Amino acid sequence: MITVEGVNHQIGSVRILHDIRTRLPEGRLTALIGPNGAGKSTLMRLIGRLEALQSGRITVAGHDLATTRTGELAKIMAILGQNTAIASRLRVAELVGFGRWPHHKGRPRPQDRDKVSQALEAFALTSLANRFLDEISGGQAQRAHIAMSFAQDTPWLLLDEPLNNLDMAHARGLMTLLSELVRGQGRSVAMVVHEINYAAAWADHVIAMKDGRIMAEGDPDTVLTEAVLSKLYDTPVSVGRHRNRPLVLHHA
Repeated sequence: MITVEGVNHQIGSVRILHDIRTRLPEGRLTALIGPNGAGKSTLMRLIGRLEALQSGRITVAGHDLATTRTGELAKIMAILGQNTAIASRLRVAELVGFGRWPHHKGRPRPQDRDKVSQALEAFALTSLANRFLDEISGGQAQRAHIAMSFAQDTPWLLLDEPLNNLDMAHARGLMTLLSELVRGQGRSVAMVVHEINYAAAWADHVIAMKDGRIMAEGDPDTVLTEAVLSKLYDTPVSVGRHRNRPLVLHHA
C-alpha cells in the first residue's frame, strides 16, 4: 500500500497540493483523474520521489520516502514521469536496459538481459531494439520508456500519463498489459489518466483531484458518476454502462 498523509506542496507562493491524505491499495490498478492543474502529476512525482517532499509523510509498501535509500526504493517502485527527454543518443534496447540498473549496478547478468528482451517483446519493440530513439516515432519512444519501467520489475509501477502519443491499439494494449500485471501477477499500478474511459474500463480504484485537493475516491462506480464528474470538470457529463462498467459520454 502507498499511504499519503498530510502532504502539502507549493511552488513559490502558489499552493499546488492542499493536505492530501489518501491510500493507494496494493494489488490494484489506481487511476488519478482530474482537470489540468489539479495536482495529479505533482502528487505522482512526490510519491516517486522525483520531487522533494515539503511536508507530510509518504510510505510505499511500508518504506518511508524520507528515510529509505534510493537503491532500495528502486527495487520497490518504478516511475515514469511526463518528461522523457533524453540528452544522449541511445538505442531502444539501451534505454530499456536502464530499467535493470538497480539490480545489476552496471554488470548485467543473463537474467537482466532476459528481462530486457521480455520488455521489448511485451511492447512490440523487438524489431526496433537497435534503432536510435531519434529515429523512431513519438509513440514508439513512449512505449520504449514504459518498457524501461516495466523491465525494472518492481512490485509498484507509477506512470504519469503513459497513454500520451499512443494510438488506439497501443493504448488498449498497454492497459491490457497493466491489467495482467495486476490481476495475473499481483503487482500494483498507479497512473495519471486524462481519458476517463480508460479509468472506467480498467481501474479498480479511482482518485479524483481538483484544485490540489482530493474531491472523490473509491471504485469506478462510486467516483465515475454524472454528479461527481460534472462537478470535477465543470461541464455536463453523462454516464452510461458498457460491459457492467461506467461509460463516460463527454464528447458532445
